Amino acid sequence: MAVHAHPDDESSKGAATMARYVREGADVLVVTCTGGERGDVLNPKMDRPEVWRALPEIRRDEMARARRILGIRQAWLGFVDSGYVEGYTEADHFEKLPEDAFAREPLEVASAPLVRLIREFRPHVVTTYDEDGGYPHPDHIMCNRVSVEAFDAAGDPERYKEFGQAWQPRKLYYQISFSRSRITALHEAMIAAGRESPYAGWLDRLEGSWDKGGRITTRVDCADYFEVRDDALRAHATQVDPDGQWFSVPLEIQRKVWPTEDYELVRTTLESVIPEDDLFSGIRTAMPS
Repeated sequence: MAVHAHPDDESSKGAATMARYVREGADVLVVTCTGGERGDVLNPKMDRPEVWRALPEIRRDEMARARRILGIRQAWLGFVDSGYVEGYTEADHFEKLPEDAFAREPLEVASAPLVRLIREFRPHVVTTYDEDGGYPHPDHIMCNRVSVEAFDAAGDPERYKEFGQAWQPRKLYYQISFSRSRITALHEAMIAAGRESPYAGWLDRLEGSWDKGGRITTRVDCADYFEVRDDALRAHATQVDPDGQWFSVPLEIQRKVWPTEDYELVRTTLESVIPEDDLFSGIRTAMPS
């Protein structure tokens, strides 16, 4: 189970990992917390009045296309997009969010439908964002809180009793999308290939808390599925410019230089040997034959 804030997040964060596990026979469910109603139209080719008017419906259609490309199942939690706030901090901006914003929901209310889904779907592994959301979008931060609350609560029969029999997932991971080592490797490979690197300005921004490389515990080799990932991302046509920097590094360079998607193991009920190369490490041997 991969828990995401908006439609399109599932295709830009961990999509190749999901595609790999689907092809290996895993049942993968993406949970989308909001409908992306307050998102921007980031593809200039789609920046038209009729698109803005129908954006909630269009984003659902885009999600359906991405879902089919990845081969996953998907469920909506049904909350409303909070909107992006530049430089968001809860202390300075929380009260300025719209009244119906996902990020303003009480934690118990926002977590309840995810607890229900965990108990129904019964995942062994849950993935989500780290405590600052991967980047400080209010919905991404709330997504982390909801995911951690639901992971811990779903296995407790005394909590959320209305949602049926308790189920405790075995492992909880944070996706680590930004690491200085990854960006540096891709940047240097582009320069060595005589190409313009899209990452020149990123390296200065990856100082301090932005560099999550030291937190990586698990690297999943999924290079064979980068093309599927990109096709799913292109399905979110309002959110991604197909001629933009998301696709500016050739796949052959990505596969050679950084063939993994990276994670931090933050909860486990199993004995885990770190580093790992599989989100199901320890689970496959613990499962009854």
